[in-house]
Amino acid sequence: MRRVLLILATIALILPPTVLRAQTPAPDAKRTARADETAGPTGEGSFMKDSWITTKTKLALTTDGRTKARHIAVETQAAAVMLHGKVSSGDERAAAEQIARGISGVAYVSNALQIVPDDQRSAIDARDNGIETAIRERLDRDSQLKHFGIKVRSDNSVVTISGKVSDPKAKSHASDVVRGVPGVRAVRNELGFKG
Repeated sequence: MRRVLLILATIALILPPTVLRAQTPAPDAKRTARADETAGPTGEGSFMKDSWITTKTKLALTTDGRTKARHIAVETQAAAVMLHGKVSSGDERAAAEQIARGISGVAYVSNALQIVPDDQRSAIDARDNGIETAIRERLDRDSQLKHFGIKVRSDNSVVTISGKVSDPKAKSHASDVVRGVPGVRAVRNELGFKG
């Protein structure tokens, strides 16, 4: 019980104030909250719903003994949960996906978790840090991409790029730039479009 309370307290400290307010709606706000939940992907209600799904997923991963949640990053966009990071086994990878699928409100789970044995983790983390640095440097020097603030994550040399760019041509160009970095095994292009 203490562990669960400690986890909940930690999550409460990490969450932005807008998410915490969304968890305790005023009695007269119930009708408004329902309308917000049906807002489109760019509406604040969608953001709140996605934030809540992310929070519930992280909590479920933390409390389930089959996963090491500190190694798993969770992002939610339009009720689609994306799992990134490194896990020690195929069983842990499958368990994380199963846990995420069991969360109320989740429409889809994208499992990009990479299997890395614990004894190899520090060497692979160092290599991933080097890859991320090299990619950021190339993106910052690229005249077409430097203004978009593209996020980069490398998990066992599988690179995920996310953020928003102007058009499909820029999205494709970003993949090409990332593929050109030595050590990159694969690219997951999760870039969206502005506007």
